[in-house]
Amino acid sequence: MDQHDNLNYRVLGNGHPVVFLHGFLESLTMWSSLDLENAPFQSILIDLPGHGGSDLIDNAEEPTISFMANEVHKVLLKRNVTSYDVVGHSMGGYVALELKRIDPKCGRIVLLNSNFWEDAEDKKRDRVRVAEMVFRAKDLFIQEAIPGLFYRHDRKDAVITDLVSEAKRMDAVGIAYASLAMRARADRSGVLKTTPDQVLIIQGQHDPLISQVRMKEELNGLDVRTVVLHRSGHMAHVEEPQSVLQLVTDFLK
Repeated sequence: MDQHDNLNYRVLGNGHPVVFLHGFLESLTMWSSLDLENAPFQSILIDLPGHGGSDLIDNAEEPTISFMANEVHKVLLKRNVTSYDVVGHSMGGYVALELKRIDPKCGRIVLLNSNFWEDAEDKKRDRVRVAEMVFRAKDLFIQEAIPGLFYRHDRKDAVITDLVSEAKRMDAVGIAYASLAMRARADRSGVLKTTPDQVLIIQGQHDPLISQVRMKEELNGLDVRTVVLHRSGHMAHVEEPQSVLQLVTDFLK
């Protein structure tokens, strides 16, 4: 493990750098289901602020995805990375879109169980409720939130147990910050419009957070490659790891 300023990260393999960004309540350990050590690229796995081994130090008034993206950018500058691609799961996909928007060195991005539109008003209210809830009953929230992300989750009890116990070690402040940052994010469909050939979307057919109908509507008129995995919920990297890694590898060739 390496540390730069506030972010914890790990580097695997050799070749063209690909940054892997985890989702909400996760850390860089989420990528252990993929055989990245033998992938034909270098994987830079980063813990986002307030997650895993990364501290959350943000003095701004409002939590933002931009802050997370800038912190990741600092790590890449420190490592003298001159060009890179990004794979972002869920919240990590929002950070990937921001990196693509602000940094010309960011090439292709993979949105894994993620999306590119702004939260609807009911979703924004839900993000605030989550932020408030974690200060009152963090462990209960985590225990209830994580299993439902899986399709047929009873088959993955050991994985769920590990995810829950790791998430419980997170500070409530970090969880609340992330929830409110996601609430505040802007629509990033412009990224897909300007560089459609540089974006791949991988969806789970049974994803409880991102509906296939909504995705189809939002992608209307956008020439972006989208793949739907039929045995996955929101955790495709765990549920269909070989398919995810193959899709990522083929896209980034």
